[in-house]
Amino acid sequence: MCKHAEKENGLHDLLEIMLESLMVAERGEFLREQEDRNKGNGYRLGHTYGHGRKLEFRIPRDRFGNFHPKILAILRDQEEECEKLAGSLYTKGLTQAQVGQVFDEIYGEHYSKSSISRMIDYVRQEVSAWLVRGLDAYYPIVFVDCVHIKVFRKKKAATEAFYVILGVTEEGTREVLGIYNSPIESANGWGNMFDDLHERGVESIGLMVADGLSGLDKVIGEKFPGAAFQRCTTHLKRNMLARVRHGDKKELADDMREVFRTGDKNYTIEMGMQAWKEMCMKWGKGYLSIRRQADNEDVAFYFTYLNYAPQIQSMIYTTNWIERLQKDFRRVTRMRGAMPDENSVIVLMGKTAMDKESYQRVIPRIREDATLFPVGSASK
Repeated sequence: MCKHAEKENGLHDLLEIMLESLMVAERGEFLREQEDRNKGNGYRLGHTYGHGRKLEFRIPRDRFGNFHPKILAILRDQEEECEKLAGSLYTKGLTQAQVGQVFDEIYGEHYSKSSISRMIDYVRQEVSAWLVRGLDAYYPIVFVDCVHIKVFRKKKAATEAFYVILGVTEEGTREVLGIYNSPIESANGWGNMFDDLHERGVESIGLMVADGLSGLDKVIGEKFPGAAFQRCTTHLKRNMLARVRHGDKKELADDMREVFRTGDKNYTIEMGMQAWKEMCMKWGKGYLSIRRQADNEDVAFYFTYLNYAPQIQSMIYTTNWIERLQKDFRRVTRMRGAMPDENSVIVLMGKTAMDKESYQRVIPRIREDATLFPVGSASK
């Protein structure tokens, strides 16, 4: 049956009729080129989206199933481009309602919240597949840290932990290995995340860099035996500076910079530990809490970086790389206030991580350490 335009649907029906007519005309041209070896064979139902609404029409068929309307391919390409645009805007920080407003301004028609949600689905699917992808068997360096973001739980906003694992590959590029959610950060929580890395193919890690979370060193030793552990010196410095009066902060910062020096091939772990004790004794005269740190055995984990080439020490003695990534995560979630749920946060974080162009570039000098990059690392 021929479709008729109704007054209340107006342009929408007219567009469907025009599409059907174009496809019928295109099939006629296609069959003429077949020299009577092929014939028309009715229609099949199809649909696409245009101007914020679903378009339904009949697609002409041929007897041998070889006819594919070019106009339909164009429509699908346009639909895919709309989905990419919607997804890009959403992952850059706009809410679904704001994406709808942008589409209204561009296309002159209102796109409903459900239409925008459908367009963004491709981003969700893309991120979901990326989060479970297979990983390399060995990562020379892995950074781990949590970013805390507000989400709604039982209609109340609460801050939750999102675990982030950033790896350095054998080629010297960076790659986000995993993003996970748990209400709070804990060593056991990290153990579950490390189990997921194993399931996705990771067998060993050269060096793990993390903050000062209690018990994390034991979990790393259990899940990745043989992996060295470096605690973030920046976290330690912040903790120490919080123990002194404002007027003493600059001098203490200078002292700690000397204790945790980098790039000096003659500076050893033993020397660093001795310098730490001397610093704590000096400042312990006025601050008892610093005096007590002189004999803290866990401080040794802050000097692991001295086991590696001086060229890379400044890259591995803090979690600065992953903290910069977290700034990007906060930027795309900040516009929304509290996020509707944890899945929405992970989609935004995942897409942001996937799109980090700088992670595709090889880090200068990173492969000069023969311990972490043992196979031809300096020559590649």
